[in-house]
This record gives sequence, C-alpha cells and structure tokens, in this order.
Amino acid sequence: MRFHPLTGEFALPANEAAFLVHKLPQTRALLGFTLVFCTVFYLAFAVSDLTALGYGPGFVRLCAARAVVAATAGTCAWLAYRRPLSVAATRSAASAAEAVALACFMFIAVQRPGEFHWHAMSLAIMLIVIYLYIPNSFAGALALTSIATVAFLGLALKYGRLTAADVVTMIMLLVLANAFGALAARRFNQVSREEYQARAQLQHAAARDHLTGCFNRRHLHDNLMRPGQVRTPHGGGLVTVVMCDIDNFKRINDTYGHASGDAVLRTFAELLTQMTRDGVDSVVRYGGEEFLAILPDTDLDGGIGLAERLRTRFAGTSVATDDGTAQVRTTASFGVACADLTAGAGDNVVRDLIAAADKLMYDAKRGGRDRVHARCVCDGGAGRAAPLRAASVSRR
Repeated sequence: MRFHPLTGEFALPANEAAFLVHKLPQTRALLGFTLVFCTVFYLAFAVSDLTALGYGPGFVRLCAARAVVAATAGTCAWLAYRRPLSVAATRSAASAAEAVALACFMFIAVQRPGEFHWHAMSLAIMLIVIYLYIPNSFAGALALTSIATVAFLGLALKYGRLTAADVVTMIMLLVLANAFGALAARRFNQVSREEYQARAQLQHAAARDHLTGCFNRRHLHDNLMRPGQVRTPHGGGLVTVVMCDIDNFKRINDTYGHASGDAVLRTFAELLTQMTRDGVDSVVRYGGEEFLAILPDTDLDGGIGLAERLRTRFAGTSVATDDGTAQVRTTASFGVACADLTAGAGDNVVRDLIAAADKLMYDAKRGGRDRVHARCVCDGGAGRAAPLRAASVSRR
C-alpha cells in the first residue's frame, strides 16, 4: 500500500476507502468530542466580548454569533454520536461546523477591530485544531484553512488599522500555523495508516496459510466454526462443505521432493480459490494436503458440481517439479456434505458438516480415489457417490 506524498493518505482509492470505513466509529467519536469541547471554549470567550464591549447591542450580536456556532457544532456532534453517519456524511458535518465557526469568528473580529493581533493568535490555534483534531480529509481541511487565512488577512487590512510590522508578523504567524498544521496532519495521516496496514498484515498472517494463501485451521476454529458466523448472503438456509484431499501426496514428496509437493499444493489451492466466490465462500487448508471449502447458499448439487469440476481440472493439470525436469500429475478425492440452517441443524452445524464431509472423503479414498462422495446430513440421508452433474449454483 503506497502513500500519497503530499497528504499522507493511501494512494489507491480502494485502500483509502477501506481504511476510512475501518476507522469510522473512532472518527465519529473524535468528531463529537472535539466539537463539544471546542464549543464550550467558544462560548466561554463571550466573557472577552463583555469585557471589550460592555453589555449592549454589540455584545448581544456577538453572543448571537457564538450561539449559531454552538447550535451548528452541537447538532453535528449529536449526529456523530447518535446517527450511523457514513464517511462522506461525517466529513460534511465536520466541514459545516468548521465553516460556520470560522465565519462567525470573522464577524466577531470585525466587531472588535482594535484587537486583530489577538484575533490572529486565536485563528492560528483554530487552524491547528482544524488540521489535527476535527477529522476531515486533508484536502478539505487545507481548503477551509486557506480560505479562512486569506479572508482574515483581508479583513485585518481593511478594519484592523495595523502597522506594516503588524501585518508582516500576522502573515508570518498564520503561514507558520498553516505549515505546521499541514505537516503535522500529513504525518498523523501516514502514521495512522501505517498502523492500520501493519495490523492488517498481522491479521492476514494469523489467519492465512503462508504457503497457499488459504485460511488456516486457526481461523477456521476461531471464526468460521463459531455459531452464527456462516451467513447465507441471499437469505437461504443451505450450507455445503467440501473436504478435499490430494491423492498419493506422500509419494509425490518422496519421489520428487518437498518443494515439488509444495508446488502441487499451491496449484490445487489456486484452482479451488478460482472456483469459489470471493467474499462469500471460505477456503481453508485443513491439514497437510487436505483443503476445505465452506459454501453458504449452496445446495448439495452445487457442492457436488464444484467438487466434480475441481476433480476434473486437477486431474488434467501438470505441475512442473522444482528442478523443471519432470511433470507431476495426480488426483484428489472429495467429500461433500450439506445441511439446512433453518431446519434445526444445531449451533455446531459447520463442525458437524466438516466431520461428515471428512468421513465421506475417506469413503471416496477407500472406494478407489479420484471421486466424489456426498450426502445431505440434515435429513439423515445415506452417503452416496456423486454422479457427474452441473452445479445448481452459478460460480466462476
């Protein structure tokens, strides 16, 4: 995953979108807290309005402006805390609160024109808060802060009665605040994404078999075999498990070496992965040369069809040995078991299906290898050798 050199965000939109969705709960919580915190201080500074102007129409106008900020920020904070905002909606809420706060700040500065040097310091703090503490895209924060800086300098030149030294100092202060805020925001963006990337790599390594890229036994037991973890995406209740075992694998290792055996394993895993649905089915390296496919929304015929296509493809595939001097051909045996989640299959349906498919696979081994045995376990049906037939579920 590469990073954008200017923003520190992921260069690829898909990676950035995945990161933002992953961080969304934390982002909403941070937005809500920051808006509430800043609003309290924004309102508290009404004391300075009273000190500068005294009680009167001017003070009332500034209180009204601060109330507008409080209402906007409070509404956005409430939405962040109480509503499942999307990434785009969260950023829109952040931008709206920032824009209203900056606009009201400009109004307050014009109403107190003799204090533009103090206003500049306050704006510098606000800019850093926008860059670092109010979650938004880097481009959105940069646009808001740039517009606010230019607008403030224009108002200061028009209403501030400043000396040349004051103007230069003010410009340098705001440029410094923007530069520091932008650099800090870029660094924060990259660090948070590096942490996300490292965590994703660790999770992948913990859940995947390093040789084939399939899920490992640990992921199977910790996730897929838990009650309720296997969901049927189209609302059906059928789940099918296919247990696969490469025939005569020890002979391949003994004859051609373990590196050639590893090549056979990778080839089989690639074929199985290609024939299953990404994001729906789960492919697991169950043991040394055993693989497992968990297929939600798939009936028994669908599992048989997948196993038969894989059996045929694998039997017709040659795998080069590690030294390239020979081609290895072998076959695989399969056990297919199906159950209906809506028919009282029990909490441990996946475990029961795996056990049934494993027994069927060994029946296929004893029956001569290179074949598929299948049965539906939900009705107590007897095991049967699978006829060659088309799958009833569309697959790649």
